[in-house]
Amino acid sequence: QVQLVESGGGLVQPGGSLRLSCAASGITFGAYRMAWYRQAPGKERELVAGISSGSYTNYLDSVKGRFTISRDNAKNTVYLQMNSLKPEDTAVYYCNAEYLSSLNFWGQGTQVTVSS
Repeated sequence: QVQLVESGGGLVQPGGSLRLSCAASGITFGAYRMAWYRQAPGKERELVAGISSGSYTNYLDSVKGRFTISRDNAKNTVYLQMNSLKPEDTAVYYCNAEYLSSLNFWGQGTQVTVSS
């Protein structure tokens, strides 16, 4: 049974930082491309950051320079370090695991709220 369990969300003031974690089980973690998506109320889900099995990364333009995605294959965990947070970063953040575009798994999501 595949499980992706996110943690680390919460309420933070503008300019603050959060670190999201996603612990995976039931998959060969190192073989999967991992990613973080987010969905704000009334908006479509969007890709925030992705990291390949070879640790190549890509980012949404609006988070470049502020967010960093990383992975620890020994711990089957992917992280999203979020700095200089803005109110427009408020959303539910979802962890995603993808293998060769044929297998795709999602976590349950974690709420991030940026507000003073």
